[in-house]
Amino acid sequence: MSSEKVVLVLGAGLVSPPCIKYLTDHGFKVIVANRTLASAQKITAGVKNTEVRELNMELPDAVSKLDEWVPHVDAVVSLLPYLHHVAAAKVAIKHKKHFFTTSYVSPAMRELNDEAKAAGVIVVNECGVDPGTDHMSAMRIIHAAHAKGGKVVSFSSFCGGLPAPDCNDNPLGYKFSWAPRGVLLASRNPAHYLKDGQDVNIAAGVLFENYAVHHIPELNLDFEAYPNRDSTQYIQEYSIPEVKSMIRGTYRNVGWCTTIKKLSDVNYLDLTERSLEGKTYGDLTAELLGATDGADAKVKFAEKFGLKADDRVLTNVDWLGLFSSEKIPSGLKTNLDALCSLCERKLKYAPGERDMLLMKHEFVIEYADRTETVVCSLIDYGIPNGDSSMSRTVTIPVSIAVRMVLQGKLNLTGLQTPIIPELYNPILDELETFDIKFVDRVEKVVPK
Repeated sequence: MSSEKVVLVLGAGLVSPPCIKYLTDHGFKVIVANRTLASAQKITAGVKNTEVRELNMELPDAVSKLDEWVPHVDAVVSLLPYLHHVAAAKVAIKHKKHFFTTSYVSPAMRELNDEAKAAGVIVVNECGVDPGTDHMSAMRIIHAAHAKGGKVVSFSSFCGGLPAPDCNDNPLGYKFSWAPRGVLLASRNPAHYLKDGQDVNIAAGVLFENYAVHHIPELNLDFEAYPNRDSTQYIQEYSIPEVKSMIRGTYRNVGWCTTIKKLSDVNYLDLTERSLEGKTYGDLTAELLGATDGADAKVKFAEKFGLKADDRVLTNVDWLGLFSSEKIPSGLKTNLDALCSLCERKLKYAPGERDMLLMKHEFVIEYADRTETVVCSLIDYGIPNGDSSMSRTVTIPVSIAVRMVLQGKLNLTGLQTPIIPELYNPILDELETFDIKFVDRVEKVVPK
């Protein structure tokens, strides 16, 4: 019997290639299963020791296929949309195989902790970039501060996958380096954070009214920063009960938040299924605004929000094509998917362009004799005509975790996230060999 370890990677999307390459470079066989076989074949072309299979998690035979395949592999990595992680994890645990994903821990995933422990396998979640290396880089500083008797009284963390400044050439300042539908779905989320000891709750519909502008000195640029999901859950996860302010959020280029907020206000983020057959984007926008056609919709849009003809939001929406006579592709059934289809075509990287991953943490740490402001930042760029920064920073960390487990260098079981030194130290150290490096600095010291 061969001693070769085999990893089943679910999903052949934009972030998958670095994961597949890393695992094969380290001697593992990789089976890539994807909804469309052609996509899996494309990203594995020329990559040694790979195999492709067809798997559509939305079809009734998906679980039976996994039941057939998983007993013959050593680990399962899910790079699928988050809705499918739990189903895949259940099959992995059933067959006593390790399971990994880069996505947030869901309540349903958390319920699998005891089953995973009983099966003697590890289930690693939140091991990408955001979530992932954001946790790792933060916990390295938090643990060091606690070891020196410090109290973390304030923590903020923002991250964004954006076009590199030299490739930022469209009005919205954004291009897709990960699942386009996921970006738009995330726009529907509410947010919850802690400020000066007080809970702050932001409803989904007003998320993009609640942004700040952050200046990044290293780039000499301003970015919009808005809260992301429930930041307060990480008070316990990070073991910082002393914290008075706690916020995690997302960076976008200036102009994004107000544009998406207006599109949300006219119901373009709606997921209600409906018929869009034969409609143009102008028709749909006109319908949402009670206008007669695309040209009238532009007037009504401006009137609804009190916008002048040269207002940035109006010109952004016009540039996207939402007042145009372009036909909505057949088969789309929700307003959000119609918008997503348009964005996929308009907000994409041209050959040779590169993306940028921007992350910044800021801590206020109180010691007996001083208060320190500590900043930790990462600015990483994609490789022109190679892997994007988003794909590298999302899937190399989880790939390192897979290697560590399969090589017997990490022997934990149950649900784990990379907030422990056994995970974050080796992953952060190895990422530096890929030139993905966090820079920590003490920005201010105030004696007591």
